[in-house]
Parts: sequence; C-alpha cells; structure tokens
Amino acid sequence: MRIGVIGAGRLGGTLAAWCAESGHDVAVTSRHPERVRELVDRMNWRMRVMPVPQAASFSDMVIFAPNWASAKEAVDLTLGAIQGKVVIDATNPADAVPGAPGPGGLAGMPGSFSGAVLAADEDLGASTKSPAVMAAAVTGPPNEAADRLLARAGGKSGLETLIEWAPEAHWVKAFNTMPAEVLTRRRGHDPLLAEFVCTDQPDAREAASQIIRELGFAPFYAGGAKAARLTETGGPLQSREVDVQDATDALAEALTALR
Repeated sequence: MRIGVIGAGRLGGTLAAWCAESGHDVAVTSRHPERVRELVDRMNWRMRVMPVPQAASFSDMVIFAPNWASAKEAVDLTLGAIQGKVVIDATNPADAVPGAPGPGGLAGMPGSFSGAVLAADEDLGASTKSPAVMAAAVTGPPNEAADRLLARAGGKSGLETLIEWAPEAHWVKAFNTMPAEVLTRRRGHDPLLAEFVCTDQPDAREAASQIIRELGFAPFYAGGAKAARLTETGGPLQSREVDVQDATDALAEALTALR
C-alpha cells in the first residue's frame, strides 16, 4: 500500500518508519526538511520525501500527524488529493476542545452528562450505571448510545473539525493517545497495547485497524467522530496506557467518570 505521512515529527516519523519496515511504500513530508533527511537516511532510503500535496496524491492512505497549529494549512494543501481516501488523524488540539471531557470540559457542564448516562442505561433496559453496563452501551457498533451521550454534552472533537475542513476524506482517529516513546516501548509486546479508534466510516475503521495490527498493537473501537473527544487533549483516554484486555473497562470508566 502507498502511505503518505504528513508531518514527520517524532510520532509521524516513527509511524512512517514502521510502515516502511512493514513493506508499505511510504512518502513523508515535514516543515523541517532536516528531520526528514535524517529519517530517510536512517531508513536507508526505504521511503521517499515529497511536498504535502504530492504525498497526499501519491498515497492510498494518509497518516495525518502535523502539529495542531499547522493542521488547517496541511488540510488546505491536500484538498482534492485526499478525496475518498482513508486519513488516519493522529493529531491532538493544543488545548482541550470546548465541551471536551476533562478539566473545564464535559465534567464542568452541570447536568449535561448525567442525563446522557441515564439515557444510555435506559437503552439497555438497565437501572444501574455500573462500568459493565456502560461498556455494553458504548463499545458495540454502531455505538449509538455513546454518540447520543456525547452529542448531549456539546462541544466538538478535533476529528470533527478536520471532517468539517475536508468532508470528502474518510477520517479516522488513531495513534493520538500515546507519545512515540511509549509506542516504541510497547510495540509488539504481549499483552498488546490498545489503540483507540474513532470513526463514522466503516472502511476507515477497517483500514486503520489493519495498520494498527501490522505495527504491533491492538485496535479497539471507541466510537464515532464524537467519541474522539475522549481520546484527545483533556480527554480521559489521553495518555491512558491500557492493555487490550482492559480497554473495555477503560472506556467505561472514561465515560462514567464524567458524570
């Protein structure tokens, strides 16, 4: 597969190298050419360097990993080239998205979350708000209970913002909760590290899950684009290092903690 990596910083460069090691044809781009040259040299020229528009056009799939301040510019440079393509969003907004989980986010909106939790329980015909019940409500496709819950709480995820900027792409959130150092330490080690995946696009979910498995992690579907708020800056799943067998409980706890 041809993979374009937009933003070859610490995280993007690491993912690009692993994709190349896995046999993919990788193109990288960066605002810092010296970093890209070092990366390509280290990989013995097993990847190529391209400007952002060309990397997007070259690719079958894009890993989108610029810093958030450069995200809009990068999206504008790829418009048209990413139409119909899966784009893995590995970014995090610099600050918590208004209304996002975390300090000053959903937890700071009196009454907004508790009503949504009750609604999720009612959907299951349950009278309890235990983590097990919440897990059942939010982890299975199509995750309608979780989407309603987050919609009532208000706010917008960074992923939803990117979708607004380039709605023709098939966006999926992944690789944004852990720094490259943690991913490197945990890569391929049992029990596998869970990689949370958020998307409304079935093909994007499948493609991202495939790459996640190839790189030595375990994909775990956390919900649609709204649920990406749980994984981004200020969210309860940000920096949450969790094994795959514990991912269901981690997601349930992330939701119940915001009541």
